[in-house]
Amino acid sequence: MTYDKNAVRSILDHARAAGREALTAPEARGICEAYGIVIPKEGVATSAEDAAKVASDIGFPVVMKIVSPQILHKTEAGGVIVGVKSSEQAAQAYATIVGNARKHDAKAEILGVQVQQMLPGGQEVIIGAVTDPAFGKLVAFGLGGILVEVLKDITFRLAPASNEDALSMLDGIAAAEILRGVRGAKPANRAALAGMIERVSSLVSDFPQISEMDLNPVFATDVGATAADVRIVLDFKPAPARYRPSPELVVAQMTRIMKPKGVAVIGASAEDGKIGNSVMKNLINGGYQGAIYPIHPSADLIMGKKVYKSVKDVPGEIDIAVFAIPAKFVAKALVEVGEKKIAGAILIPSGFAETGNVAGQNELVEIGLKYGVRLMGPNIYGFYYTPSNLCATFCTAYDVKGKAALSSQSGGIGMAIIGFSRSAKMGVSAIVGVGNKCDIDEDDLLAYFEQDDNTQIIAQHCEDLKDGRAFAEVAKRVSKKKPVVVLKAGRTSMGARAASSHTGALAGNDKIYEDVFKQSGVIRARSLRDLLEFARGIPLMPTPKGNNVIIITGAGGSGVLLSDACVDNGLTLMAMPADLDAAFRKFIPPFGAAGNPVDITGGEPPTTYQNTVRLGLQDPRIHALILGYWHTIITPPMVFARLMVEVVAEMRAKGIEKPVVASLAGDVEVEEAAEYLYQHGIPSYAYSTEIPVAVLGAKYQWARGAGLIPSA
Repeated sequence: MTYDKNAVRSILDHARAAGREALTAPEARGICEAYGIVIPKEGVATSAEDAAKVASDIGFPVVMKIVSPQILHKTEAGGVIVGVKSSEQAAQAYATIVGNARKHDAKAEILGVQVQQMLPGGQEVIIGAVTDPAFGKLVAFGLGGILVEVLKDITFRLAPASNEDALSMLDGIAAAEILRGVRGAKPANRAALAGMIERVSSLVSDFPQISEMDLNPVFATDVGATAADVRIVLDFKPAPARYRPSPELVVAQMTRIMKPKGVAVIGASAEDGKIGNSVMKNLINGGYQGAIYPIHPSADLIMGKKVYKSVKDVPGEIDIAVFAIPAKFVAKALVEVGEKKIAGAILIPSGFAETGNVAGQNELVEIGLKYGVRLMGPNIYGFYYTPSNLCATFCTAYDVKGKAALSSQSGGIGMAIIGFSRSAKMGVSAIVGVGNKCDIDEDDLLAYFEQDDNTQIIAQHCEDLKDGRAFAEVAKRVSKKKPVVVLKAGRTSMGARAASSHTGALAGNDKIYEDVFKQSGVIRARSLRDLLEFARGIPLMPTPKGNNVIIITGAGGSGVLLSDACVDNGLTLMAMPADLDAAFRKFIPPFGAAGNPVDITGGEPPTTYQNTVRLGLQDPRIHALILGYWHTIITPPMVFARLMVEVVAEMRAKGIEKPVVASLAGDVEVEEAAEYLYQHGIPSYAYSTEIPVAVLGAKYQWARGAGLIPSA
């Protein structure tokens, strides 16, 4: 698409010279014309007689609106009259609108009254743009008119949005069905709406001084889309760009941090109960094979290691320095770390921005930038990287190696991650605390784990994103290769805030996170348990080859709940073909139910589970299985578990691999059976029909986002 950027630039320069923070309606019209955004015929009248003439030239009926830089919400000021059908009505409407505007704001500058062609109906939608502190420019779409404020049915994407993004927005609102045409109404022109979304997103990306924009309402018909009203808010003081190292430099720095040849512990201690003592113990007892250098002002030997007064006194190379000293001493020691050319500072101490000491934290950032030292923290528990046997933390050592890399912004959540991983025997490649995130944050970790052969899945807890746009850009790339799971804390809205546009007022913080995560291929965990279960279960399952899911259950009630969970998690229950239905019926009693779920009933012997699951795995039309086990005397829990492991292994030996999850209902023996299944590659849960389906749904969400299978 080609746009007249010079025309836009001229309009914005004029507004800036006039000291205005919003465009008048005629100026907004000029912006739209420059970017090919369709608007109605219109003109500006400066008298009642002029209004009558302009309206006659356009053709009746018309809409008339006040033109004033100070009056953005025209309806609230009594500045809008619709359905004007004659020259006489136009003249009277002019007088009424101007009178209302002066009553609303006696100091407002009245530039005239806009006379606009009245559009012949269509579905009202809103297309807009906002500037978010974390994500920058975002384009928005939703139902328009008064419905946008009542229903708040709106969706966001990072700008500039692609045509694919724009089309997904049309399907991303709850009222999407209305746009497709209901009760005999013609469907809206999707290409025209998507094109308008693209143009708005390009406009705000090309001109960052446009902070907010509303096209509301846009009348969407079967032949096109026309923006009936345009509101543009300006900000000529954009936030300064954040420094970002190149991707290559990030990986090089993070590699030195995760795989250090030498580690210094600043504040090392021989006294039990001290953080510096715990860090030293973990490095040694965790099996780290690199050099360990305790740093202390007066000690000679700590845990058999020679002590140095400063990192600058260490003769060997150091890649990371773990800080275990009070906050007031950190800056001075960090300068020495920089002078030693150490790659990473692991800042365990608290007492910085989280306590109001923003200046102290900013000082650390400046030192880090000056010397090229990457800062992890402050206010963290440290980190683990198991391939290096590295426990750079005061928490207990952790040595169960695996392929899940986890991080947390909170120390308490980090402890929960460590505890769950230990309890569930979940192998991890890394557990990282990011704390205040004065430097290293989630996108740095994504960039490293993307190319880390020891990591298959990345799961992150965060309370905010320091640079949401940088995160989204990295996540979109990484999620094509490896699942990225995020637990975003603080899902409630930021609350009402003063905003100059409908779009801005509706830009609830969590809704933006929700939509940008979706746009970036991120799997969103709704709870800490989800984050942990996804990290544990997703890597175990093979990638499905299609969307057809079958439920095989020994209890009808379980089948109903599992079916509900499938709907909740975007899974497609396969419509059972007649021949497959007949094949299943060979193995189940007459009072059972084939269909989907396949209900084998609770009184069947172990062979019924075995035969039906084998059939489900063998048939190429079925792509994933959900098993609902019911504890019976005929098929005890461990009998069921061992049989399922045998059948899955038998099929795997024949080259057949499909995701299988299980829900087990029964007495406490089902706990042992669920654990046995999990340890043999089948994510299984006692007492829950929701969790196993959520884990399978997360696997499907990643596979679809990565383009490995089509959308359901």
